[in-house]
Amino acid sequence: MSVESSPIELRSSPHFRGVATVDRIMLDVVYALCPIALFAAFQFGLSAVCLIATCTAVCVLTEHVICRASGRPTSVGDYSAVITGMLLALTLPPGFPLWMAAVGSVVCIALGKALFGGIGFNVFNPALVGRAFVQAAFPVAITTWTPAVTERFTQFIPSSLALPFMTPAPVADWVARMSVDGFTGATPLALQKFDHITTDVTTLFMGMTSGSAGETSAILILACGVYLVFRNVVNWRIPASMLLSAFITSGLFYLADSEVYPNPFFTLFAGGLMLGAVFMATDMVASPVTALGIWIYAGLMGFLTVIIRLKGGLPEGVMYAILLGNAVSPIIDNLTQPRIFGARKRKQPKS
Repeated sequence: MSVESSPIELRSSPHFRGVATVDRIMLDVVYALCPIALFAAFQFGLSAVCLIATCTAVCVLTEHVICRASGRPTSVGDYSAVITGMLLALTLPPGFPLWMAAVGSVVCIALGKALFGGIGFNVFNPALVGRAFVQAAFPVAITTWTPAVTERFTQFIPSSLALPFMTPAPVADWVARMSVDGFTGATPLALQKFDHITTDVTTLFMGMTSGSAGETSAILILACGVYLVFRNVVNWRIPASMLLSAFITSGLFYLADSEVYPNPFFTLFAGGLMLGAVFMATDMVASPVTALGIWIYAGLMGFLTVIIRLKGGLPEGVMYAILLGNAVSPIIDNLTQPRIFGARKRKQPKS
């Protein structure tokens, strides 16, 4: 009687499998972004809807064209381009010209993602690469703000439909026709930095302020972040460390001079800190993998955000803080590698 032995299959570690796939992870992020996008549409109406649709569609189209041009199967089905487009749109002013948004979307995918080899290889968050480009290329449009909840479903903000390379219609004239009282054309961060006028924290928490399309409602962003944590899509330590670092740093400035610097709760709820901490700083590819490295990485970004806001020339610093954090992430990873079990510490040679 012959006994047939089954072949032994040898595999490299890790020797476990999970149910998570790239498609499922990315789809969860899309689900989490949808309530924020809907709130942006509620606040700013048709202009916000078209801004989100334009950025998303152009990002997906760019991804498809680049994949086909390089002879690879299209990767639009993994939803990463959808996330990039939605995030870019949510970081832009609601009246941002759509043609500029389309240019920024191409930069997101072509320079922020495809140039490094596609998903899983990007050094920087692709949406922030596009955001940095449009801030440098279109500085006036990127700092032009409109009030929320104003005739939003009956007409576009005039600047949204501006033709390429043409000067948009002045938003101030449109605001005047809407009979909006008390609108200064500045975000809460700009009002605090340049005029030392602090917006009520409750208003910031609920989101009924001017600003980028998706950064206004802190409570909604936090709720979406909790969903991602429970789905094991993001590492909770990153937003926790970034927000805690920003709170402590801002608190120290506030204790030093409360007449000039805002209270730490204003720092947390104003601007794009919440959106950046939950959806951008948590980029799996651009963040460290070691436990200690994650705390250092996120804490550094929270610290830099406050320093740029309070001591820099711009009222907002989240974008630059995250991009700088992405840049030093590999260094942090290398410096925080755990000691190999059983390895001896190398002795220094005697001089």
